[in-house]
Amino acid sequence: MAYSTKLSDALHLLVFVHEQQGSDLTSDAIATSLAGNASTVRQMMGRLRRAGLLSSVTGHARPELARPAANITMLDVYRAVEGDKPLLHLDTHTNPACGVGVNVQLVIGECFGDVQQAAESTMASITLEDIIVRYRQRIAAQQ
Repeated sequence: MAYSTKLSDALHLLVFVHEQQGSDLTSDAIATSLAGNASTVRQMMGRLRRAGLLSSVTGHARPELARPAANITMLDVYRAVEGDKPLLHLDTHTNPACGVGVNVQLVIGECFGDVQQAAESTMASITLEDIIVRYRQRIAAQQ
């Protein structure tokens, strides 16, 4: 089963843009850092632009954060790239004639809602600045 890495990639992209300010940041250069492809990077940058998290001008390889890193939360980025997509998904192919199959899915769905709320609350408390600070601490510790 495939899982989404959009949030991780979008956070990586934003940190990369922040740390490489003033450099030519083509979608190819960003894609190299992500080990992805430039087309996917351009699509992601478009989502981040529409969400007001990134600013860039077509044809100019100098994207920048649209607001301070301290004012961008992980939840902002999650919503920009995943929309309203939940973190966890129910199996909708259980046997409808089975009393357990129907009712347990409803209970699991309620639990998944609780997990979603807790995750979103935590993501709202983590800023891009927090990630950048921890990134820089990790780099400093390696030197």
